[in-house]
Amino acid sequence: GAAIGKRRLGPSILQRLDHLEEVVYNQLNGLAKPMGLVEGPGGLGQGGMAATLRDDSHESETKYEEYGYNAQLSDRISLDRSIPDYRPKKCKQMTYTDDLPQISVVFIFVNEALSVILRSVHSVVNHTPSHLLKEIILVDDNSDNVELKFNLDQYVNKRYPGLVKIVRNNKREGLIRARIQGWKAATSPVVGFFDAHVEFNIGWVEPALTRIKEDRKRIILPAIDNIKYNTFEVQQYANAAHGYNWGLWCMYIIPPQDWLDKGDESAPIRTPAMIGCSFVVDREYFGEIGLLDPGMEVYGGENIELGMRGIGIQSCWSQRL
Repeated sequence: GAAIGKRRLGPSILQRLDHLEEVVYNQLNGLAKPMGLVEGPGGLGQGGMAATLRDDSHESETKYEEYGYNAQLSDRISLDRSIPDYRPKKCKQMTYTDDLPQISVVFIFVNEALSVILRSVHSVVNHTPSHLLKEIILVDDNSDNVELKFNLDQYVNKRYPGLVKIVRNNKREGLIRARIQGWKAATSPVVGFFDAHVEFNIGWVEPALTRIKEDRKRIILPAIDNIKYNTFEVQQYANAAHGYNWGLWCMYIIPPQDWLDKGDESAPIRTPAMIGCSFVVDREYFGEIGLLDPGMEVYGGENIELGMRGIGIQSCWSQRL
C-alpha cells in the first residue's frame, strides 16, 4: 500500500517542488532585476560563446572607458552562465576523497563592474562543493563606485546570507595589501586569491585542495583561460608554465621538457613564477613564509616574488578558471 501511495503522490509532490523551485528562483532573481542584472540559465553568452548587443550606444562606450571591458554587455549576461570545460580528458576522470580541507575564496577589487563581481561570486558558489566552500571574502580597496556600496551589500547579504563577507579598506591600499587583508579575514585552512573578474569551472577546487593536503608547502595555480573584453567569449589557453624576462615581467613559457616527456596533461607543472590574480595556498603556511611583501605598491612584483624566495609553485591543469 505504501508503495502505491507513493506512486500516486509522486506527480503532485513533484509539481509542488517545481512550483517551489520557481517561487524561490523568482524571489532570488528579484534581487538582480532592480539592478539591471540577470540570473539563471540561458540568455546571452551561454557556453562561453561570444555575445553582442544591438543597442551599443554612448553608454556602452563610456563603460568601456571606465572599466576597460564591455560592462554594458556584462550586465546583460546571466550571473549563472555556463562556460566550456577545457580540462584534459584525464582530469575529468579523476576522483577525490571527501575529507579535503575547506577553502576561503578571496576576491579583491576596486571600481569593478558590479555584474562582473557578482558573476565571479555566482560561479564559485555554483562550481564548488558546498562542504568545501567555507566563505567568500570580497575586499573592496576603497572603491568610489556607488553601486559597489549599498547594492553589493544588499545583494550578497540576501542572496548568500552568512557565506559572503565584505572587507572595505578605508584608503586605497593596492592589490598586494588588499590580498593580505583578505588573508587576515579568512578562517579556513586553505585560501584562494583571485581578482574579481573571473569565472570558475566545474572541478576547479578539488585538485588544488588535494595537492595542498599532500604537501602544505605547495602553492597551486589553477589554469586560466581568457575572457575577451569586448564579447565575453571564453577562449582556451594552451598549457604553459610561468616564467619571467630580464625586465622581471611574468610571462607564459613552454612547459619544462621533463613534463612534456611524461605525456600526461593532468600532471602539475613546477614553475618559477606565478600569476598573482589566481593562486591557492595553505593559510597558516602563507603566514609562515611572510605572505606577500606589503611594500610592493604596483602590479607585477607578486608574480615573481614567491618563486625568487624558493617557494614551491605548481600550475595545475586539472582545474581551470
